[in-house]
Amino acid sequence: MEISKEQVEHVARLARLEVSEDEKAMFARQLSGILTYMDQLKELDTKGVEPTATVLPTDNVFRDDNVRPSLPQEKALANAPDQADGFFRVPKILEDR
Repeated sequence: MEISKEQVEHVARLARLEVSEDEKAMFARQLSGILTYMDQLKELDTKGVEPTATVLPTDNVFRDDNVRPSLPQEKALANAPDQADGFFRVPKILEDR
């Protein structure tokens, strides 16, 4: 399957990314190569192969949920570069609409 530069532009626009003409061509080639490889993988016979998320054995390790005293507010805010009324102050990142 071939990915066009127009498709790369569309995805970049959706992701709000700026890409140069050279990058568009490079990404189109790379994505096309990935899809070609995926088509090759589809040809493999996987009957009898159990689905898995990882090839390594994993065990969940749980710890007891013990109630402990939390960090005092004053200590938590001690190194905060900016604070107000007992809260961290951070720069505004959203615009008012």
